[in-house]
Amino acid sequence: MDKNTSPARHPAAWVPTLYFSEGLPFVATATVSVLMYKSMGLSDSLIAFFTTLVMWPWTLKPLWGPLLEMFKTKKHFVVATQFIGGLSFGILALSLPLEGFFKYSLVMFVIIAFNSATHDIAADGLFINALNPQQQARYVGWQGAFYNIAKVLSQGALVYIAGILEVRLGITEAWMIVMGLFGLTLILLAVYHLKMLPVGDSARTVGSFREAFDTFGHVVTTFFRKRYILWHIAFIILFRTAEGQLTKIVPLFMRASRLDGGLGLATADIGVAYGVFGAAAFVLGSIAGGYFVARKGLKPSLFTLAIIFNVPDAVYAYLAFTQPQSFAVVCTAISIEWLGYGFGFVGVILFMMHQIAPGRYKMAHYAFATAIMNLGFMLPSMISGYISDWLGYKVFFLWVLVATIPSFLVSRFVPFKKINTEG
Repeated sequence: MDKNTSPARHPAAWVPTLYFSEGLPFVATATVSVLMYKSMGLSDSLIAFFTTLVMWPWTLKPLWGPLLEMFKTKKHFVVATQFIGGLSFGILALSLPLEGFFKYSLVMFVIIAFNSATHDIAADGLFINALNPQQQARYVGWQGAFYNIAKVLSQGALVYIAGILEVRLGITEAWMIVMGLFGLTLILLAVYHLKMLPVGDSARTVGSFREAFDTFGHVVTTFFRKRYILWHIAFIILFRTAEGQLTKIVPLFMRASRLDGGLGLATADIGVAYGVFGAAAFVLGSIAGGYFVARKGLKPSLFTLAIIFNVPDAVYAYLAFTQPQSFAVVCTAISIEWLGYGFGFVGVILFMMHQIAPGRYKMAHYAFATAIMNLGFMLPSMISGYISDWLGYKVFFLWVLVATIPSFLVSRFVPFKKINTEG
């Protein structure tokens, strides 16, 4: 472990809670906000536009990621952003009874998004600096598992509580309580992490503004000077090409009527299928994938991970062509796909940690990589609806299987360099 990570804590004591705290504000902003505004009577178009608009900080975070290399420690930023996030959710909750609640709450979601994106940079930097490559491989599965548990808690338990309280107390009061619970959870996690997190590493001393600006420029230029960087960017973009197209269409396919080629499931059924069966399978797959890579090594495992990540996409073609009546069959298919998703996704996360991040600016360069990966995921997601409308569900899911080919190619041929090099 890094010499600056004293006092030493076992990774199991902080990795799960660190990534649980990373998932909560993201899901609250991306998904739970949509349900809250819907309950409060806003139009679908207004909700869709503004709740998408506030998500940009997670893509833009490389713009300020290098600044975190210059000041304080990784632990400092993690704990501070958790406290700020908790307070922001509290203020958001208090804004809901106001006459102009929509604009006030949106401002708070923007603050939460920027704060959470900053937290993510510091959390990933802490993980990379505090753990050696073998530990990273062992615990990367726990990253995804507990991030997903945060998703289940947010979209499942807290939304369920909101639904019960809407009937008993009223819509505004219900969502005030739920947003307050988000805030309280983050503050409790900050208190826990104040004691349990390793330090990460110390900030580099920066004198004048000019020196800070030069450091920022050096962070950017050294990223694009890394060996094989174009190959590596191609890998992190193309590995998820098929997944990016599935993500938007699968829920629509499940909700669509059988006459329109869908499964005709109720919203509650979709919640159970994803929130219970899919989430459990994802957690198991993530943990298993982490241990698999820890035992085999990333380079020998990468093509296998690509297979396990992509081949289960075939279950949706099966569902589209057979349209099974059995809910158990649907849940089984989703579980298979999410198990493979969790198992294989470990590959791209570890690749960014081991092949792109190492060097002088690990935290900032990892933030660059995740932002590029997210952009590569967003682009196919944006056009997937047009492709699905053009092809229909059956042919679309066959097309998705064809779209897995780039993932196989880059996994097979992407060049590796030695770990812990400057690049």
